[in-house]
Amino acid sequence: MKMTLPLVRDYMATRVTTLTPEVNILDAVDLLVEQQISGAPVVSEGRLVGMLSEKDCLRLLSKGRESDADVPTGTVGDYMVTDVRTIPPDMDIYYVAGLFLNNPYRRYPVVDDGVVVGQISRRDVLRAIQAFVPRE
Repeated sequence: MKMTLPLVRDYMATRVTTLTPEVNILDAVDLLVEQQISGAPVVSEGRLVGMLSEKDCLRLLSKGRESDADVPTGTVGDYMVTDVRTIPPDMDIYYVAGLFLNNPYRRYPVVDDGVVVGQISRRDVLRAIQAFVPRE
């Protein structure tokens, strides 16, 4: 009997906080901190164009500051990463677990035909595998 593997669509978060490239970078940092999230997909006209992570923000804010003139300025588009690895909703959870084990990412945007439909985190994958492992 063939097992049906759990899929990303069954465990991904579907309510995803997104940013647009035009958002002020300091407002984006505030949003990540307030919502206690480690990053957010960046979308333009409904399509994924980048990702802004807390690491990107930390890099920006931790640069040496000599005066108030050194306060970071710019938009999310100036600091986001544009080479974003995405996951399709029909990918099996065990494959995604392997991606997390072999890459430094904490989350992947789930994209269907260029549109962000969700996000999957390490914790989501752990929860899926925990639920799938048979108990004695």
